[in-house]
Amino acid sequence: MPYVLGMDIGSTGTGAAVARWRGGTWARPEVVALDARSNVVPSVLHLSPDGSLAVGEPPVDDPGRTTRDFVRRIGDDVPVLLGGEPCPPQTLIAELATWVVELVSAREGGLADAVVLSHPASWGPHRRELLHQALWDLDLRNVTLLPRTVTVAESHAARGFAGTTAAVYALGGNTFEAALVRRHPRGTFETFGLPQGLAPFGGVDFDEALADHVRTVLGREFVGAAHQETYRTLRGLLPECERVKRELSVATAADVMLALPTGPVRIPVTRAQFEDLIRPAVQATVDLLARTVHSAGLAPAELDSVLLAGGSARIPLVTELLAAALPVPVETEPDPQLTAATGAALAACQVVAPRPRRPEPAASMPVSDAGRAEGPAVPARRHPEHDPAGNGEPPPRPPVRITPLNLPKPSRLALARGRGREG
Repeated sequence: MPYVLGMDIGSTGTGAAVARWRGGTWARPEVVALDARSNVVPSVLHLSPDGSLAVGEPPVDDPGRTTRDFVRRIGDDVPVLLGGEPCPPQTLIAELATWVVELVSAREGGLADAVVLSHPASWGPHRRELLHQALWDLDLRNVTLLPRTVTVAESHAARGFAGTTAAVYALGGNTFEAALVRRHPRGTFETFGLPQGLAPFGGVDFDEALADHVRTVLGREFVGAAHQETYRTLRGLLPECERVKRELSVATAADVMLALPTGPVRIPVTRAQFEDLIRPAVQATVDLLARTVHSAGLAPAELDSVLLAGGSARIPLVTELLAAALPVPVETEPDPQLTAATGAALAACQVVAPRPRRPEPAASMPVSDAGRAEGPAVPARRHPEHDPAGNGEPPPRPPVRITPLNLPKPSRLALARGRGREG
């Protein structure tokens, strides 16, 4: 069955979704389970003793052979060291993307007709070219790169967002993005204004704030414990705090559970306590989003909505502070960690079969309440990702079937080491 694939490779987690061709149309995207315990797999690569790269957290952490948070390193002059060898960050991203493509292809029984990979909205042509070349080197040649803000807007539009202009608030594990998007007459979206971001910053900082609170509460127990026992406890503290953070998104109280040398302990935490710990940091992200809106020459009331994405965007305090700062609806999805991946799959449907053009607003025509001009259609301006030349002409419709990829073998470390174009 024909299908398309959308991917979102974040700094801490990677998600994917597929949309299948059924009954003469593209069905609603379905999330791909990339991990046995979760739909999202950690964006972690581990160098195995045989030289192959494994995806996800290794059974035993080996800092010298494990790499994390390499997504935001793309474009750096200093490569990532893995097993003592330099690896360009873009090649590591391409490796992870290839792993997803291989996994989905094996389950679907064939290759996707189109693949869309989301990337930070702040990336310029240099970083996109680096990633394109790395994907090409691994024979991934039917991949379209789109800003994460665009894929987020696509996902929200499929769930009912009918506005024209929106602010995107994307709060991930180790990054935060604030950007603006607007809808074209054809229905696609583009980023405009100057995207803003904070990195490294994200949900991991909230986990650490809660962990500091726990350490303070258990100060005496930690001081009295043996060094090795204390290390084992502290190693499990952050994952436990991450679990409690997610639980407090739906509950008003939760317990941090730890096994100390003196026995198991339970530290109750209320949502109010947790929100007091992270309020200044969340407020900083809201302020940055407001500045992003003003820098584009817009008043907050001119927005149609604020669209949320990222795993940490599910925290109720985020919606509360955004609603107080911006007088427009704040929209989130059931699992905002997968919003960008789902939107990437929706965008991939358009790569294969673009939407028909709809009328574009004109100053001389009356505008309806929905914000669309009542009059004949005018030529649509294509998104710059789809029209690199900027000549305003839509590209020819690609064939439904793309030439099959020659997927590389599981072990590709030789390619990763020392390769990468910096031009």
